[in-house]
Amino acid sequence: MQPVERNVSKYRKNAARSKRIRSYDTQVNLTTMAARGHVQDPNDRRLRPIYDYLDNGNNKMAIQQADKLLKKHKDLHCAKVLKAIGLQRTGKQDEAFSLAQEVTSLEPTDDNSLQALTILYREMHRPELVTKLYEVAVKKVPLSEEYHSHLFMAYARVGEYKKMQQAGMALYKIVPKNPYYFWSVMSLVMQAISAQDEKLSQTMFLPLAERMVEKMVKEDKIEAEAEVQLYFMILERLGKCQEALEVIKGPLGEKLTSELQSRESKCMMLYRRLRRWPECNALARKLLLNNPDDWQFFLAYFDSLFHLMDQSWAPPEEGEHCSEGEVHHTVAEATLFVEERIAGEDCKDGRALRGPYLARLELMQRLRERHHAGERQLGEPLELMVQFFVKFGDKPCCVTDLNVYLHLLDAEQHEQLAERLSEAAPRGPDGSAFPDDAKSLQRHLCACQLSRALGLHHAMDSAAKLRLADELKAHYRHGLKFGKNALKTELQFSDMYCLMAAHVYIDLWTESGDEKMACQSLGLLQEGLANSPSNAQFKLLLLLLYCRLGAFEPVAELYASLDAKHVQHDTIGFLLTRYAQSLGHFAAASQACNSSLRFFHSNQKDTSEYIIQAYKYGAFEKIPEFIALRNRLNQSLHFAQVRTERMLLDLLLEADIVSSLEESVKAMCLSAEEDDIPWDSMRDNRDLTVFTCWDPKERRLSEEHRRRSLEEERAWLRWRSLTLRLLALVAGLGRRASPQNSPPAAENGVADKTSTLRGLLAQLSQTLQTLARLAEKRVQYPFLGPPASRLAGALSSGSCQCQAAALQLSLHVHELDAVGLDDSSELQTQMCNAFKSLTVQLQEMLNKCKGDVLDIKDGQFKINPSLLENLIFFMETVCVVLWVAGYCTKVLRPLKSSLQKKKKKKKDTGVAQIYPTSPQPAVVCGFQELTASLQDVLARALEHIKAQEVGIAALKMADLSLDGSTEEESSFTRAATDKLQSSHLRSLQEVSELLRKRADTLKNLKI
Repeated sequence: MQPVERNVSKYRKNAARSKRIRSYDTQVNLTTMAARGHVQDPNDRRLRPIYDYLDNGNNKMAIQQADKLLKKHKDLHCAKVLKAIGLQRTGKQDEAFSLAQEVTSLEPTDDNSLQALTILYREMHRPELVTKLYEVAVKKVPLSEEYHSHLFMAYARVGEYKKMQQAGMALYKIVPKNPYYFWSVMSLVMQAISAQDEKLSQTMFLPLAERMVEKMVKEDKIEAEAEVQLYFMILERLGKCQEALEVIKGPLGEKLTSELQSRESKCMMLYRRLRRWPECNALARKLLLNNPDDWQFFLAYFDSLFHLMDQSWAPPEEGEHCSEGEVHHTVAEATLFVEERIAGEDCKDGRALRGPYLARLELMQRLRERHHAGERQLGEPLELMVQFFVKFGDKPCCVTDLNVYLHLLDAEQHEQLAERLSEAAPRGPDGSAFPDDAKSLQRHLCACQLSRALGLHHAMDSAAKLRLADELKAHYRHGLKFGKNALKTELQFSDMYCLMAAHVYIDLWTESGDEKMACQSLGLLQEGLANSPSNAQFKLLLLLLYCRLGAFEPVAELYASLDAKHVQHDTIGFLLTRYAQSLGHFAAASQACNSSLRFFHSNQKDTSEYIIQAYKYGAFEKIPEFIALRNRLNQSLHFAQVRTERMLLDLLLEADIVSSLEESVKAMCLSAEEDDIPWDSMRDNRDLTVFTCWDPKERRLSEEHRRRSLEEERAWLRWRSLTLRLLALVAGLGRRASPQNSPPAAENGVADKTSTLRGLLAQLSQTLQTLARLAEKRVQYPFLGPPASRLAGALSSGSCQCQAAALQLSLHVHELDAVGLDDSSELQTQMCNAFKSLTVQLQEMLNKCKGDVLDIKDGQFKINPSLLENLIFFMETVCVVLWVAGYCTKVLRPLKSSLQKKKKKKKDTGVAQIYPTSPQPAVVCGFQELTASLQDVLARALEHIKAQEVGIAALKMADLSLDGSTEEESSFTRAATDKLQSSHLRSLQEVSELLRKRADTLKNLKI
């Protein structure tokens, strides 16, 4: 976990507590004012009931009480604001804002009104109005420390760093306290960090901040550790490492006491940046003498050692090696140093520390990379690993410790190591493989995990893997007796056996395609979850398996039980949102997207609170980290995906069903012209290593996989974003006024829309080519790696091609709207061809949905989640075609009406007697054929879905053959398969309902 993430929970708690205090302050101030001698003020007593109602959530009573008070006291500003808060909380934002602005225009200076307005504007997400509020208050009461500090914090919420600097200095002049002075200094640093011009930061902002701190140093006014930390931060950002080192090693450095070894860690970092390797090595050696288990100092020791060797460094003939003491600059010295640390641990009576033993393997690895002969002096890696296992095999960390160094073994040594570890794992008193205590169980489990990491499980044939799975299950159930008295929140000692057995079943499934193995894995994990309800790994793997099998219904509950906190909504949220819509659970998809978006939308407000807390408590070094966290979340790939998919989902569920497409787009405040996705600075914050994995390196997630996955996700997001913007543009296109009557501004607007439409369609075409190129590469990700993006399925189903054709048709419709029916025979022909092409493409898409999604034949379970995804793509594409068809009706209806009026006029003048009745325009006939064909396609789709629903509902999961399973195992497996059946049925029902609604809207598309 990153440092900034570690501090988030702490500052969130502080922010929440401060929020409670602030809302309570408006009441507490009444009593405190009384204590200061303002007992005679009757308004305090009058306002108290309104505060009580608001705090208790009784907003209607608060409004009524405020109205009563205002009838008697019209000029009681605070009562008006409290009423506005009540109105805001009951959903009457406009009334609340108007009332608040009325009070604000009177420029109040009483603390109660200002506090109440601050709370109101923050609830309205309008923090910029708070700054104006306190700017006026400060002008009217220039010597108020409280109002000046409120103004500074108001600027902090909106990131006005220059004004923060000025407000801090103004506050310091009124009340010369160090914190206020350093608020101003930190504001200068923030101007430097946020400046677009790096040169400006280095030549103006940071040097000015440095001079301000130096002034305080010279006057001996530095009082707190936070002030030293800020000075260090400034020097570090200026690249003045030598000066920073002098500060840390000088008297000011003595104030750095809040963190253990804070001075030493900072010195080490500065030595590395200054490339002063002798001092770095000597300091690391000195620190390791006191704490040989601190891994960061071992790494610094080895890094500096090899830098010194590369430089052929030699100690001076006389005197100390360097200011930090003795320096090691040869492999022999390093080997001896590590061996001495190990010998010290071997002699201890208590528990040995792992650091020195791992340091020996680390040194061996680095020497091997350099082909250095000194590697042989350290021993054989196999023997060293066995020794490490003997000492630390009963600790869960033993697996992750040794896994890093398994590549030091030759291929032929893999089985040898596994055998040695198995021999070193204690057996039961009767000689059985089942251990007799929890520590022995952990040793055996560690040996099994390392065997899988060596690739020995993957090398087995199917029969051997089945036997291995049975053995692991037996060990799992045997180990449950050690956790009989465990709480529900505690994990069972043998849980990893269960997880590993599930991985073996997944191996069998992916190799053979036998869905029964996947069901066995599901059943085993459900059993594990029943015994260990808090095991997150069971839940995550179950979540992934259900999604891969096309079932989303159980997933929402599993994800909710994970109780994801804060940034986890960004790091693991993709596991939920990736599959919800693509598996046909639209209601659950909407809920999942809303949950993620709530977190992202609150990020801006929450981060402001963290920053304010950091200023209050002097944690200046955390402020840039909080800013970085905010930027990281704002630029998140997942955020952009969820926001885009949420809007598309809203259109799918509501546009032309609940409200028109134009109204739906307007409600979203969606602009076709603006692309607000930060493509250049987008960040992939997904945690792709969240699953426990013991696979060998060649089967693990690689950097190439990560790069490919991000490339695919970005391309798919661009496609979805362009589709959304084009739909927004189509919704806004209307019939143009006749050229002779239209004003120039209207003509310019039409030209702009035409230009925008052409530009977006060109981008869509280019993106389609990119998608096709990426799909050709057919990247195969590890099972526990990132989920494949939807682009391959969208292309193979024909969805992208059909949607692109439909959106391209909107340009032809727009052009027809501009030129009319008389001079558009060629354009009408193109449109008629497009109508026929769309019908053919939709029919082909429907054909790719045919087949049984779920079936049981001869006791074997068969599932085809790709057919379900194809059906979802078909449904989405039908919606896009219908929206474009709706635009066609909006254009063709008045054109046809105009044509009929002309015919009637000719008939009235006798022209019709000379000329025969004109046939319908080609485009009108073509459109009528399109709507008839769409009705037919939708009817056949609904018939297919109905047949699938009947077939799935008739399935009897009891008929599923589960050879070799116990009755208890079978019950868990059948419970899991029942969930699969229920989920697929629910998916078909939701798709059917939506298509039926679309079929109803199609009936209205008449011209």
